[in-house]
Amino acid sequence: MTPIAADLQDEVSLSTALAEVKPEAVFITTWSRQATEADNIRVNAAMVRNLLNGLRPAGTVRHVALVTGLKHYLGPFEAYGKGTLPQTPFREDQGRLDIENFYYAQEDEVFAAAKRDGFTWSIHRPHTVIGQAVGNAMNMGTTLAVYATLCRETGRPFRFPGSAAQWNGLTDMTDARQLAKHLLWAATTPAAFDQAFNVVNGDVFRWSWMWGRLAEWFDLEPAPLDGSILPLEEQMKEDAPIWRQIAEREGLVEPDLGRLASPWHTDADLGRPVEVVTDMSKSRRLGFTGYQPTDDAFFDLFAELRADRLIP
Repeated sequence: MTPIAADLQDEVSLSTALAEVKPEAVFITTWSRQATEADNIRVNAAMVRNLLNGLRPAGTVRHVALVTGLKHYLGPFEAYGKGTLPQTPFREDQGRLDIENFYYAQEDEVFAAAKRDGFTWSIHRPHTVIGQAVGNAMNMGTTLAVYATLCRETGRPFRFPGSAAQWNGLTDMTDARQLAKHLLWAATTPAAFDQAFNVVNGDVFRWSWMWGRLAEWFDLEPAPLDGSILPLEEQMKEDAPIWRQIAEREGLVEPDLGRLASPWHTDADLGRPVEVVTDMSKSRRLGFTGYQPTDDAFFDLFAELRADRLIP
């Protein structure tokens, strides 16, 4: 693998960086968070458009896979989980919400380029992704690992920061490895061409069960739910110096709390007042058989973070 650094927002420099790149498959997994949804649409749609325009002269692209997510059904952060939402479990044939959403704009860029250039496409809608990615803007698994470490260090209770609806309701998640398998499957399976797919682990769980499982891994007692919401962003707002001390004492490689944890995103997920369950039947019918227990996904990530000296 040869990494290439390029600015997806700069069409001219991007075209230069891609001049010698001749891919058959393109996997688009990036986004840039902006202050408003209008800006999200402008910036994130342009990145997809610029990339596909930059690859067009090579004439080698046969398939483009775009990763979006369940905000396709829940709405963007400005209107997250509000208004009239589709019935769960979410299914791919449920139409777009009547609201601006950068996911829709990104899809439209892929559709337009596919029509123009003749490649096939696939859209992948994971739930919250569990995987290691330092500096990632939306990283629940690592955020919870850091939070648990801070609770153990300070003696604070390991309490669920979200809503009773999330604590008691059924939900699901997506392991990054499951998503990668799904991307490769869709890019190499003709029956999956020109289709949108949900992609989750294949199990469902309640946070009332999962929270205890996570606590056990870190040798903590899970605090009982008291009915109030105490966001991680509030709980962790003064914790940067504590994390730096832990990192120095334990020889960790990342002393910057902000590069590891994204409490705002975890709060958005765990604070939702609505049920979020995702249907995978479409992929199953077409032959995708991947499955990943979500508790094992967390545990594998935590072990990897520890082995890489990101948590003690």
